[in-house]
Amino acid sequence: MSEDTATPERGDGYPGIGRVLVVIPTYNEADNVRIIVDRVRTAVPQVDVLIADDNSPDGTGAIADELASADGQVHVLHRPGKQGLGAAYVAGFGWAREHGYEAVVEMDADGSHAPEQLPRLLDALRDADLVIGSRYVPGGTVVNWPRSRLAISRTGSLYTRICLGVPYRDTTAGYRAYRMPVLDKIEIDSVTSQGYCFQIDMLWRTHKYGFRVVEVPITFADRERGTSKMSSKIVREALWRVGLWGTRARFDALRQVFGGKRR
Repeated sequence: MSEDTATPERGDGYPGIGRVLVVIPTYNEADNVRIIVDRVRTAVPQVDVLIADDNSPDGTGAIADELASADGQVHVLHRPGKQGLGAAYVAGFGWAREHGYEAVVEMDADGSHAPEQLPRLLDALRDADLVIGSRYVPGGTVVNWPRSRLAISRTGSLYTRICLGVPYRDTTAGYRAYRMPVLDKIEIDSVTSQGYCFQIDMLWRTHKYGFRVVEVPITFADRERGTSKMSSKIVREALWRVGLWGTRARFDALRQVFGGKRR
């Protein structure tokens, strides 16, 4: 793995939060990476951007290097190959910790997470530990998704709420802002989940430690260029892992109850 080793240029930070890093994982996003970085830098000039590229064969990494050369607030983390969304975010979060950021944002490269809505997440983060850009709270919408994909997403969130007993409406959302103490506490280096399951895993850990989680409405739009990385394997992983976590949580709760009675 190689990375930008220069000390990130220090801006004034986002008011009420401090230095914010937007982590954008990429794999074959040559058609999108320039556009999304430009939109982020225009929408919220105070934040920095880290492009975490998994050695994209379409030249995304080279484009990212060009962007970083032209803008001191854009950085690149070159990874040796395709290792999945979760691993890319974990690496990006570690980079943020090493370089002294106070908060990190997850954002897709394909434009489905509108950078113009980022201030909404960051403003809410002033009074929260994790902010989720939610499609399924009042005011949230999904644009141009096929009904089958929307059904999978909504069903996944419902399944998660039932299995884990959490109150959040959009448990698989990928547009998020974390304060760094959350990532330190939940031990992000131990997170191995991918796709939908990565987002659920991170939310579940954050919830269990009692951090304050807030959902704000966003408009989520399907990608216009490139190919989705979603697969049935990702959905299956989420189903069995969430079911296992829920079973363990209920077992632990029962053990505490009956253990307490024996004492």
